[in-house]
Amino acid sequence: SVKCSCVSGSSGVNDAHVFISSGENVRLPCNNALHDCNSTTWLYNRFRDSATVELICLGIKKKDTERHERLSLGSDCSLNIRNISTEDYGSYICQQWIGVNRDQQEGPDARVFLHVLHVSSSQTEISAGLSVTLFCQLYSYTGGSCDDWIRSERIQLFWVNQAGVKLTRSDSRYQISSSSDHCIITLNTTLLNEDDNREWRCEVSLTHDCGFE
Repeated sequence: SVKCSCVSGSSGVNDAHVFISSGENVRLPCNNALHDCNSTTWLYNRFRDSATVELICLGIKKKDTERHERLSLGSDCSLNIRNISTEDYGSYICQQWIGVNRDQQEGPDARVFLHVLHVSSSQTEISAGLSVTLFCQLYSYTGGSCDDWIRSERIQLFWVNQAGVKLTRSDSRYQISSSSDHCIITLNTTLLNEDDNREWRCEVSLTHDCGFE
């Protein structure tokens, strides 16, 4: 469960990091927008070395992209994405193009790094007495390594109960393990009758006002 954003000055004046849970809607800010969006172009890279995909060109949505039906351009030139999935994480770049032929870039790129938190279960059908494992993974652009952030305690992944209380490894009912290499934290427990409609949530917290490289 997460919905937050922050601005980072270390990797670029106009860079921002946005964290969102899968299935939710998100707004990615364009921090170099002009008075209208006819000059706005949005580009996307999932990985540092992956091919660049043009999502919005001069204010017009490209219709040949996989996610075009989920995209829209806000009145402030922000990029809105509905029903976020784990395929949406990565680097989004907002650019402004001016001039008679729209061939002169105005100002620097404004980048937004989208990080997606996704929870899945080892069981599709659950009942009392069964052991269930919940997996929580943070999908992040490889330009800023999630495992590095966790090791340096810039971010934390953890499980909470429905009251919002953090679950710890000292609680014998839950087995909690993590893999910083893949930004995964797992929760294993044997279900009880009183667990009917019980909720466990995975959360991410930022510990140092971004500080991302």
